[in-house]
Amino acid sequence: MAAKINKIVLAYSGGLDTSVILKWLQEIYKADVVAFIADIGQGEETAPAVAKAKATGACNVYCEDLREEFVRDFVFPAMRANALYEGSYLLGTSVARPLIAKAQIDVLRKEQADAVAHGATGKGNDQVRFELTYLALEPSVTIIAPWRDPRWDLTSRTKMIEYARKHGIDVPVTVKKPYSNDRNLLHLSFEGGILEDPWAEPPADMFQLTVDPAEAPDAPTCIEVEFEEGMPVAVDGERLSPAALLARLNDVAGANGVGRVDMVENRFVGMKSRGVYETPGGTVLYAAHRAVESITMDREVMLQRDLLSPKIAQLIYNGFWYSPEMKALMAFVDASQQDVTGTARLKLYKGNCTVVGRKAPKSLYDEKISTFEEDQGAYQQADAGAFIRLNALRLRVRNKAGLL
Repeated sequence: MAAKINKIVLAYSGGLDTSVILKWLQEIYKADVVAFIADIGQGEETAPAVAKAKATGACNVYCEDLREEFVRDFVFPAMRANALYEGSYLLGTSVARPLIAKAQIDVLRKEQADAVAHGATGKGNDQVRFELTYLALEPSVTIIAPWRDPRWDLTSRTKMIEYARKHGIDVPVTVKKPYSNDRNLLHLSFEGGILEDPWAEPPADMFQLTVDPAEAPDAPTCIEVEFEEGMPVAVDGERLSPAALLARLNDVAGANGVGRVDMVENRFVGMKSRGVYETPGGTVLYAAHRAVESITMDREVMLQRDLLSPKIAQLIYNGFWYSPEMKALMAFVDASQQDVTGTARLKLYKGNCTVVGRKAPKSLYDEKISTFEEDQGAYQQADAGAFIRLNALRLRVRNKAGLL
Protein backbone atom coordinates (compact mmCIF):
# COMPACT_ATOMS: atom_id res chain seq x y z
CA MET A 1 0.00 0.00 0.00
CA ALA A 2 1.31 3.43 -0.94
CA ALA A 3 2.33 5.74 1.89
CA LYS A 4 -0.22 8.38 2.93
CA ILE A 5 0.39 11.73 1.28
CA ASN A 6 0.08 14.43 3.89
CA LYS A 7 1.60 17.45 2.17
CA ILE A 8 1.83 18.38 -1.51
CA VAL A 9 3.78 21.18 -3.15
CA LEU A 10 1.83 22.50 -6.12
CA ALA A 11 3.33 24.58 -8.92
CA TYR A 12 0.76 27.36 -8.76
CA SER A 13 0.08 30.26 -11.11
CA GLY A 14 -3.28 31.56 -9.98
CA GLY A 15 -4.83 30.72 -13.35
CA LEU A 16 -7.88 28.54 -13.90
CA ASP A 17 -6.15 25.14 -13.90
CA THR A 18 -3.96 25.47 -10.82
CA SER A 19 -6.62 27.35 -8.84
CA VAL A 20 -9.04 24.47 -9.35
CA ILE A 21 -6.34 21.86 -8.79
CA LEU A 22 -5.37 23.33 -5.41
CA LYS A 23 -8.90 22.77 -4.11
CA TRP A 24 -9.20 19.39 -5.85
CA LEU A 25 -6.00 18.11 -4.21
CA GLN A 26 -7.35 19.05 -0.81
CA GLU A 27 -10.60 17.23 -1.47
CA ILE A 28 -9.14 14.07 -3.00
CA TYR A 29 -6.00 13.58 -0.90
CA LYS A 30 -7.19 15.17 2.36
CA ALA A 31 -3.72 16.69 2.45
CA ASP A 32 -2.16 20.06 3.07
CA VAL A 33 -1.25 21.87 -0.14
CA VAL A 34 1.68 24.27 -0.37
CA ALA A 35 1.36 26.70 -3.27
CA PHE A 36 4.63 27.51 -5.00
CA ILE A 37 4.68 30.57 -7.23
CA ALA A 38 7.77 31.33 -9.31
CA ASP A 39 8.07 35.00 -10.20
CA ILE A 40 9.75 34.89 -13.59
CA GLY A 41 8.28 38.11 -14.88
CA GLN A 42 4.52 37.67 -14.89
CA GLY A 43 4.16 41.31 -13.98
CA GLU A 44 1.30 42.07 -11.62
CA GLU A 45 0.06 38.49 -11.59
CA THR A 46 2.07 37.29 -8.57
CA ALA A 47 0.44 39.32 -5.77
CA PRO A 48 -3.12 38.30 -6.74
CA ALA A 49 -1.92 34.70 -7.08
CA VAL A 50 -0.59 34.73 -3.51
CA ALA A 51 -3.88 36.11 -2.23
CA LYS A 52 -5.90 33.61 -4.26
CA ALA A 53 -3.82 30.66 -3.04
CA LYS A 54 -4.39 31.66 0.57
CA ALA A 55 -8.10 32.22 -0.04
CA THR A 56 -8.38 28.78 -1.67
CA GLY A 57 -6.88 27.11 1.40
CA ALA A 58 -3.16 26.66 0.80
CA CYS A 59 -1.42 25.83 4.07
CA ASN A 60 1.61 27.85 2.97
CA VAL A 61 2.50 29.98 -0.02
CA TYR A 62 5.97 30.54 -1.46
CA CYS A 63 6.47 33.30 -4.00
CA GLU A 64 10.09 33.43 -5.09
CA ASP A 65 11.65 36.10 -7.28
CA LEU A 66 13.53 34.07 -9.91
CA ARG A 67 13.65 36.74 -12.61
CA GLU A 68 17.41 37.28 -12.66
CA GLU A 69 18.17 33.56 -12.52
CA PHE A 70 15.62 32.89 -15.25
CA VAL A 71 17.14 35.34 -17.70
CA ARG A 72 20.80 34.79 -16.78
CA ASP A 73 20.85 31.00 -16.52
CA PHE A 74 18.10 29.94 -18.92
CA VAL A 75 17.07 32.61 -21.44
CA PHE A 76 20.56 33.87 -22.27
CA PRO A 77 22.12 30.38 -22.64
CA ALA A 78 19.32 29.38 -25.04
CA MET A 79 19.93 32.56 -27.04
CA ARG A 80 23.71 31.93 -27.14
CA ALA A 81 22.87 28.54 -28.66
CA ASN A 82 20.62 30.26 -31.23
CA ALA A 83 17.93 27.81 -30.09
CA LEU A 84 14.76 28.24 -32.15
CA TYR A 85 12.23 25.43 -32.14
CA GLU A 86 11.06 24.62 -35.67
CA GLY A 87 12.59 27.85 -36.89
CA SER A 88 10.20 30.23 -35.11
CA TYR A 89 9.53 29.55 -31.44
CA LEU A 90 11.91 31.26 -28.99
CA LEU A 91 11.01 28.70 -26.29
CA GLY A 92 9.50 31.15 -23.82
CA THR A 93 7.45 28.54 -21.96
CA SER A 94 9.84 25.66 -22.53
CA VAL A 95 12.89 27.34 -21.05
CA ALA A 96 11.01 28.41 -17.92
CA ARG A 97 9.77 25.01 -16.82
CA PRO A 98 13.08 23.49 -15.64
CA LEU A 99 13.70 26.50 -13.40
CA ILE A 100 10.20 26.38 -11.90
CA ALA A 101 10.49 22.63 -11.30
CA LYS A 102 13.95 22.98 -9.75
CA ALA A 103 12.72 25.64 -7.33
CA GLN A 104 9.64 23.54 -6.57
CA ILE A 105 11.86 20.62 -5.56
CA ASP A 106 13.73 22.99 -3.22
CA VAL A 107 10.41 23.84 -1.55
CA LEU A 108 9.53 20.13 -1.33
CA ARG A 109 12.72 19.56 0.63
CA LYS A 110 12.26 22.62 2.84
CA GLU A 111 8.67 21.69 3.69
CA GLN A 112 9.51 17.98 3.99
CA ALA A 113 6.51 17.38 1.76
CA ASP A 114 5.47 14.01 0.35
CA ALA A 115 4.77 14.94 -3.26
CA VAL A 116 4.88 17.57 -5.96
CA ALA A 117 2.01 18.42 -8.30
CA HIS A 118 1.50 20.45 -11.44
CA GLY A 119 -1.41 21.61 -13.57
CA ALA A 120 -0.19 20.47 -16.97
CA THR A 121 -2.62 18.45 -19.06
CA GLY A 122 -2.01 14.95 -20.37
CA LYS A 123 -1.93 16.33 -23.91
CA GLY A 124 0.77 18.92 -23.51
CA ASN A 125 4.52 19.35 -23.28
CA ASP A 126 4.64 20.90 -19.81
CA GLN A 127 3.87 17.63 -18.03
CA VAL A 128 7.03 16.20 -19.57
CA ARG A 129 9.15 19.26 -18.82
CA PHE A 130 8.09 19.41 -15.17
CA GLU A 131 8.39 15.72 -14.49
CA LEU A 132 11.71 15.12 -16.25
CA THR A 133 13.18 17.87 -14.07
CA TYR A 134 11.57 16.51 -10.89
CA LEU A 135 12.97 13.07 -11.55
CA ALA A 136 16.40 14.30 -12.60
CA LEU A 137 16.80 16.26 -9.36
CA GLU A 138 14.84 14.01 -6.96
CA PRO A 139 14.64 10.51 -8.49
CA SER A 140 12.25 9.01 -5.92
CA VAL A 141 9.84 11.93 -5.75
CA THR A 142 6.08 11.25 -5.84
CA ILE A 143 4.42 13.17 -8.66
CA ILE A 144 0.73 14.03 -8.82
CA ALA A 145 -0.62 14.97 -12.24
CA PRO A 146 -4.38 15.52 -11.79
CA TRP A 147 -5.15 15.65 -15.51
CA ARG A 148 -3.93 12.03 -15.78
CA ASP A 149 -5.72 10.85 -12.62
CA PRO A 150 -8.80 8.67 -13.27
CA ARG A 151 -10.61 10.59 -10.50
CA TRP A 152 -10.22 13.86 -12.40
CA ASP A 153 -13.51 14.58 -14.13
CA LEU A 154 -12.98 18.29 -14.87
CA THR A 155 -12.10 17.50 -18.45
CA SER A 156 -13.09 20.77 -20.12
CA ARG A 157 -12.73 24.49 -19.56
CA THR A 158 -16.49 24.69 -19.04
CA LYS A 159 -16.45 22.09 -16.24
CA MET A 160 -13.46 23.73 -14.56
CA ILE A 161 -15.11 27.14 -14.62
CA GLU A 162 -18.25 25.64 -13.07
CA TYR A 163 -16.16 23.91 -10.37
CA ALA A 164 -14.34 27.15 -9.60
CA ARG A 165 -17.57 29.09 -9.26
CA LYS A 166 -19.03 26.38 -7.04
CA HIS A 167 -16.07 26.74 -4.67
CA GLY A 168 -15.91 30.53 -4.82
CA ILE A 169 -12.69 30.66 -6.84
CA ASP A 170 -12.31 33.71 -9.07
CA VAL A 171 -11.08 32.79 -12.57
CA PRO A 172 -9.73 35.02 -15.37
CA VAL A 173 -11.33 33.20 -18.34
CA THR A 174 -14.80 32.64 -19.68
CA VAL A 175 -16.37 30.03 -21.93
CA LYS A 176 -16.79 32.74 -24.57
CA LYS A 177 -13.12 33.72 -24.57
CA PRO A 178 -11.30 30.67 -23.23
CA TYR A 179 -7.78 30.89 -24.62
CA SER A 180 -5.14 30.45 -21.96
CA ASN A 181 -1.82 32.21 -21.68
CA ASP A 182 1.54 31.88 -20.03
CA ARG A 183 3.63 34.95 -19.29
CA ASN A 184 7.19 35.53 -18.19
CA LEU A 185 9.99 37.97 -18.97
CA LEU A 186 10.73 36.29 -22.28
CA HIS A 187 7.26 36.00 -23.74
CA LEU A 188 3.50 35.80 -23.52
CA SER A 189 1.88 32.75 -25.12
CA PHE A 190 -1.71 32.04 -26.14
CA GLU A 191 -3.34 28.71 -26.97
CA GLY A 192 -6.66 26.93 -26.90
CA GLY A 193 -10.21 28.06 -27.40
CA ILE A 194 -10.71 30.31 -30.40
CA LEU A 195 -7.11 29.72 -31.47
CA GLU A 196 -7.63 26.00 -32.07
CA ASP A 197 -8.76 26.73 -35.62
CA PRO A 198 -5.42 27.25 -37.44
CA TRP A 199 -7.21 29.27 -40.16
CA ALA A 200 -8.69 31.78 -37.70
CA GLU A 201 -6.77 35.02 -37.24
CA PRO A 202 -5.98 35.87 -33.59
CA PRO A 203 -8.28 38.60 -32.25
CA ALA A 204 -6.65 42.01 -32.28
CA ASP A 205 -7.43 42.68 -28.62
CA MET A 206 -5.66 39.52 -27.47
CA PHE A 207 -2.12 40.89 -27.65
CA GLN A 208 -0.67 42.56 -24.57
CA LEU A 209 3.09 43.03 -25.02
CA THR A 210 3.15 44.33 -28.59
CA VAL A 211 1.18 47.03 -30.35
CA ASP A 212 -0.38 46.23 -33.70
CA PRO A 213 2.47 46.75 -36.20
CA ALA A 214 0.14 48.85 -38.34
CA GLU A 215 -0.40 51.16 -35.36
CA ALA A 216 3.27 51.34 -34.36
CA PRO A 217 5.15 54.67 -34.61
CA ASP A 218 5.72 56.02 -38.13
CA ALA A 219 9.38 56.72 -37.30
CA PRO A 220 11.82 53.85 -36.66
CA THR A 221 13.51 53.34 -33.31
CA CYS A 222 17.24 52.59 -33.29
CA ILE A 223 18.72 50.62 -30.42
CA GLU A 224 22.17 49.23 -29.58
CA VAL A 225 22.77 45.98 -27.68
CA GLU A 226 26.22 45.13 -26.30
CA PHE A 227 27.52 41.62 -25.65
CA GLU A 228 30.43 40.16 -23.70
CA GLU A 229 31.31 36.55 -24.52
CA GLY A 230 27.84 36.14 -25.99
CA MET A 231 26.01 37.50 -22.95
CA PRO A 232 23.97 40.70 -23.32
CA VAL A 233 25.25 43.32 -20.89
CA ALA A 234 24.08 46.77 -22.03
CA VAL A 235 21.41 48.63 -24.01
CA ASP A 236 22.31 51.96 -25.60
CA GLY A 237 25.48 52.05 -23.53
CA GLU A 238 23.76 51.48 -20.18
CA ARG A 239 24.80 48.33 -18.33
CA LEU A 240 21.83 46.47 -16.92
CA SER A 241 21.17 43.26 -15.01
CA PRO A 242 19.89 40.39 -17.15
CA ALA A 243 16.27 40.81 -16.08
CA ALA A 244 16.35 44.60 -16.38
CA LEU A 245 17.97 44.35 -19.82
CA LEU A 246 15.32 42.00 -21.17
CA ALA A 247 12.55 44.13 -19.64
CA ARG A 248 13.97 47.22 -21.35
CA LEU A 249 14.05 45.49 -24.71
CA ASN A 250 10.50 44.20 -24.19
CA ASP A 251 9.27 47.76 -23.72
CA VAL A 252 11.10 49.23 -26.71
CA ALA A 253 10.41 46.37 -29.11
CA GLY A 254 6.81 45.94 -27.98
CA ALA A 255 6.12 49.60 -28.64
CA ASN A 256 7.23 49.00 -32.24
CA GLY A 257 5.12 45.89 -32.77
CA VAL A 258 8.13 43.57 -32.84
CA GLY A 259 8.00 39.92 -31.77
CA ARG A 260 4.69 38.34 -32.80
CA VAL A 261 4.73 34.71 -33.92
CA ASP A 262 1.77 32.59 -35.00
CA MET A 263 2.72 28.97 -35.66
CA VAL A 264 1.57 25.37 -35.65
CA GLU A 265 4.19 23.33 -33.83
CA ASN A 266 4.82 19.65 -33.19
CA ARG A 267 4.38 18.75 -29.55
CA PHE A 268 6.63 16.11 -27.98
CA VAL A 269 3.62 13.88 -27.30
CA GLY A 270 2.95 13.65 -31.04
CA MET A 271 0.18 16.08 -31.96
CA LYS A 272 0.30 19.40 -33.76
CA SER A 273 -0.72 22.47 -31.78
CA ARG A 274 -1.29 26.10 -32.68
CA GLY A 275 0.49 28.66 -30.52
CA VAL A 276 0.58 32.44 -30.73
CA TYR A 277 3.50 34.17 -29.05
CA GLU A 278 4.67 37.65 -28.19
CA THR A 279 8.44 37.75 -27.68
CA PRO A 280 9.51 41.36 -28.29
CA GLY A 281 12.78 41.61 -26.36
CA GLY A 282 13.83 38.08 -27.23
CA THR A 283 13.39 38.79 -30.94
CA VAL A 284 15.76 41.76 -30.67
CA LEU A 285 18.28 39.78 -28.63
CA TYR A 286 18.46 36.90 -31.09
CA ALA A 287 18.96 39.26 -34.02
CA ALA A 288 21.54 41.37 -32.20
CA HIS A 289 23.47 38.35 -30.97
CA ARG A 290 23.58 36.84 -34.44
CA ALA A 291 24.89 40.14 -35.81
CA VAL A 292 27.79 40.26 -33.34
CA GLU A 293 28.55 36.60 -34.04
CA SER A 294 28.79 37.38 -37.76
CA ILE A 295 31.96 39.43 -37.26
CA THR A 296 33.51 37.61 -34.29
CA MET A 297 32.90 33.88 -34.76
CA ASP A 298 35.05 31.67 -36.95
CA ARG A 299 33.16 30.24 -39.93
CA GLU A 300 33.66 26.57 -39.05
CA VAL A 301 32.85 27.12 -35.37
CA MET A 302 29.65 28.88 -36.40
CA LEU A 303 28.76 26.03 -38.74
CA GLN A 304 29.17 23.46 -35.98
CA ARG A 305 27.19 25.54 -33.48
CA ASP A 306 24.42 26.06 -36.02
CA LEU A 307 24.25 22.32 -36.62
CA LEU A 308 23.71 21.86 -32.89
CA SER A 309 21.13 24.65 -32.52
CA PRO A 310 18.05 22.68 -33.68
CA LYS A 311 18.97 19.78 -31.40
CA ILE A 312 19.44 22.09 -28.41
CA ALA A 313 16.09 23.72 -29.17
CA GLN A 314 14.47 20.28 -29.34
CA LEU A 315 15.99 19.25 -26.01
CA ILE A 316 14.71 22.41 -24.35
CA TYR A 317 11.27 22.03 -25.92
CA ASN A 318 11.03 18.38 -24.88
CA GLY A 319 12.14 19.01 -21.29
CA PHE A 320 15.69 17.66 -21.26
CA TRP A 321 17.42 20.71 -19.78
CA TYR A 322 18.99 18.58 -17.04
CA SER A 323 20.34 15.83 -19.29
CA PRO A 324 23.90 14.75 -20.08
CA GLU A 325 23.48 15.49 -23.77
CA MET A 326 22.30 19.02 -23.02
CA LYS A 327 25.27 19.60 -20.74
CA ALA A 328 27.69 18.37 -23.41
CA LEU A 329 26.15 20.45 -26.20
CA MET A 330 26.08 23.59 -24.08
CA ALA A 331 29.77 23.11 -23.28
CA PHE A 332 30.46 23.52 -27.00
CA VAL A 333 28.19 26.57 -27.13
CA ASP A 334 30.08 28.11 -24.20
CA ALA A 335 33.39 27.58 -26.01
CA SER A 336 31.97 29.08 -29.21
CA GLN A 337 31.02 32.29 -27.41
CA GLN A 338 34.41 33.20 -25.97
CA ASP A 339 35.10 35.82 -28.64
CA VAL A 340 31.51 37.04 -29.17
CA THR A 341 32.08 40.48 -27.69
CA GLY A 342 30.75 43.53 -29.47
CA THR A 343 27.74 45.72 -30.22
CA ALA A 344 24.86 45.45 -32.67
CA ARG A 345 22.69 48.35 -33.81
CA LEU A 346 19.12 47.56 -34.83
CA LYS A 347 16.25 49.47 -36.34
CA LEU A 348 12.75 48.65 -35.07
CA TYR A 349 9.90 49.67 -37.33
CA LYS A 350 6.30 48.48 -37.54
CA GLY A 351 6.93 44.88 -36.53
CA ASN A 352 10.34 44.57 -38.20
CA CYS A 353 13.67 44.18 -36.47
CA THR A 354 16.54 44.95 -38.85
CA VAL A 355 20.25 44.88 -38.09
CA VAL A 356 21.85 48.07 -39.42
CA GLY A 357 25.30 47.91 -37.82
CA ARG A 358 27.72 45.78 -35.88
CA LYS A 359 31.16 46.31 -34.35
CA ALA A 360 33.59 44.36 -32.17
CA PRO A 361 37.00 45.03 -30.61
CA LYS A 362 38.36 41.79 -32.07
CA SER A 363 36.40 41.68 -35.29
CA LEU A 364 37.34 39.09 -37.91
CA TYR A 365 35.98 41.35 -40.60
CA ASP A 366 38.93 42.92 -42.45
CA GLU A 367 37.91 45.73 -44.75
CA LYS A 368 41.30 45.66 -46.48
CA ILE A 369 40.60 42.11 -47.59
CA SER A 370 36.87 42.45 -48.29
CA THR A 371 36.95 45.75 -50.17
CA PHE A 372 35.94 46.06 -53.83
CA GLU A 373 38.40 48.91 -54.10
CA GLU A 374 42.20 48.57 -54.24
CA ASP A 375 43.26 46.13 -51.54
CA GLN A 376 46.99 46.93 -51.76
CA GLY A 377 47.91 43.26 -51.94
CA ALA A 378 45.97 42.09 -48.89
CA TYR A 379 44.30 39.47 -51.06
CA GLN A 380 45.85 37.78 -54.09
CA GLN A 381 42.95 37.33 -56.50
CA ALA A 382 45.00 35.08 -58.77
CA ASP A 383 45.06 32.47 -55.96
CA ALA A 384 41.34 31.89 -56.45
CA GLY A 385 41.85 30.10 -59.76
CA ALA A 386 43.84 27.21 -58.26
CA PHE A 387 41.46 27.14 -55.29
CA ILE A 388 38.49 26.65 -57.60
CA ARG A 389 40.22 24.03 -59.73
CA LEU A 390 41.16 21.95 -56.69
CA ASN A 391 37.59 22.12 -55.37
CA ALA A 392 36.30 21.13 -58.80
CA LEU A 393 38.64 18.13 -59.09
CA ARG A 394 36.18 15.54 -57.80
CA LEU A 395 33.45 16.98 -60.02
CA ARG A 396 35.67 16.72 -63.08
CA VAL A 397 36.59 13.14 -62.21
CA ARG A 398 32.90 12.20 -61.86
CA ASN A 399 32.21 13.78 -65.23
CA LYS A 400 34.98 11.74 -66.89
CA ALA A 401 33.48 8.59 -65.33
CA GLY A 402 30.10 9.48 -66.82
CA LEU A 403 28.50 10.08 -63.41
CA LEU A 404 27.37 13.66 -64.02
